[in-house]
Amino acid sequence: MKPLQQLTRPNIWSLAPYSSARSEYSGRIANVFLDANENPYNAPYNRYPDPLQHEVKAILSNIKGVPEECIFLGNGSDEAIDLVYRCFCEPGKDNVVAICPTYGMYEVCADINNVEYRNVMLDERYQIDADRLLAACDDNTKVIWLCSPNNPTGNNLDREEVVKVVTQFQGLVVVDEAYIDFSNETSIARQLYKYPNLIVLQTMSKAWGSAAIRLGMAFASKEIIDLYNKVKYPYNINELTQKQALQRLSDTHAVEQWVKILLLERDRMMLAFSELRICQQVYPSDANFFLAKVDDAQQTYDYLVDRGIIVRNRTRVKLCQNCLRITIGTKDENNELLGALRSI
Repeated sequence: MKPLQQLTRPNIWSLAPYSSARSEYSGRIANVFLDANENPYNAPYNRYPDPLQHEVKAILSNIKGVPEECIFLGNGSDEAIDLVYRCFCEPGKDNVVAICPTYGMYEVCADINNVEYRNVMLDERYQIDADRLLAACDDNTKVIWLCSPNNPTGNNLDREEVVKVVTQFQGLVVVDEAYIDFSNETSIARQLYKYPNLIVLQTMSKAWGSAAIRLGMAFASKEIIDLYNKVKYPYNINELTQKQALQRLSDTHAVEQWVKILLLERDRMMLAFSELRICQQVYPSDANFFLAKVDDAQQTYDYLVDRGIIVRNRTRVKLCQNCLRITIGTKDENNELLGALRSI
């Protein structure tokens, strides 16, 4: 890995971050707050929230096995994705490399930040080739984007190939693990201590059933997290989100049960889908969704919409022609989908 200073935008490295009122007295006991121009009424929502979300991070540290100082919390994973560009990629000069197909926000954020985005196609099994990814890089490549389990394909990327990318690339490697809780594979975040150039993304939106609170996580070295905290907006995670996160994190047993139910339903749905007359292929999945190739994805999608059933049409995505992405819902929802498709 190149020295982190070389990977960071010069203006970000020298940036003096905004010092929020709540961070200036951090670690001391106080009960009279006359520093932040807040209204003294309507407690507790009149006060600015903890800018570094210490209480949430402390619990996450125990659950995820990652030191608190190596955790960043963002307004969804999208904030953590955008900060990669804002911290490390010089607009109009640097580039990033990503697998294709994958989650679309990596490219959207690249376009917003005026950073060249280079696609490297997956193979016919939706797997990566580390050598091809590395060959797409040059001296101005700052980041390689990987998503495992991948979206929209649903499969884990080959861990040996992922590690090869991380160990041989001189820049930063981001592994997005939004769906890791549905996978049998252990999170690579447990190996952060081995890889100083690794950033791992996770989220409360999927297995934790909390998409509405918009809480994403980034795990990385303390030095990378310090840069994230430099650039983020001072109070990026509101008090309501922090409280709801604490409540959800206090009941890991419920999440484990949800995951078990969803995995059983996924297996049932994939088998049933493969037996449909319109289905050509169901692809392996390590997530809470699966990808299926059908005779005519657009026609099937429109047919389902007319019946109030919404799936994701991925036919315009490279390597996904005539593919639908099916999220696993409740048993009743899944049965409604199957009933509609069996009537075609």
